[in-house]
Amino acid sequence: MKRRGFRKRPLFCCLQSPFYAYFCTMDHDIELRFQKLQKHLEKDFGPGMDMSTFLFLVGVNELGMGHQTFSKQQKMELMHIAICTLLEPYGYYTFNGRDADLWPHFTLNQQLPPLNHQQQQHLLKEALLDYFIKNEYYHEIPESI
Repeated sequence: MKRRGFRKRPLFCCLQSPFYAYFCTMDHDIELRFQKLQKHLEKDFGPGMDMSTFLFLVGVNELGMGHQTFSKQQKMELMHIAICTLLEPYGYYTFNGRDADLWPHFTLNQQLPPLNHQQQQHLLKEALLDYFIKNEYYHEIPESI
């Protein structure tokens, strides 16, 4: 009798594959780099920055109108601007320009592949690192060996 969900190979065999090891290392590297970025930004913006805070910060920066009070709807739109901006270099969005109120608009070029929560977080962390480094808001300091 075959049990539902029974694995033919134990889980640890999958963990020993070179493919898994590569992505585990890459995940770990991005996580460490992101934690350093987070600590750097928390010096200016205060402790406890989560992903929503990062997206809001990027959205406000891309809007380019400085600090102001935003409605709940505007905050959601700012986070959407951030996601579009962060995923533009990956080819998912194209910047179209600004409307009469100077808010940026984007076109979706292709749907993102289905990603679980961990994969979404990884993609956003990598994109945030690229954004802050490319715009020279953050510089990574190489580790001395």
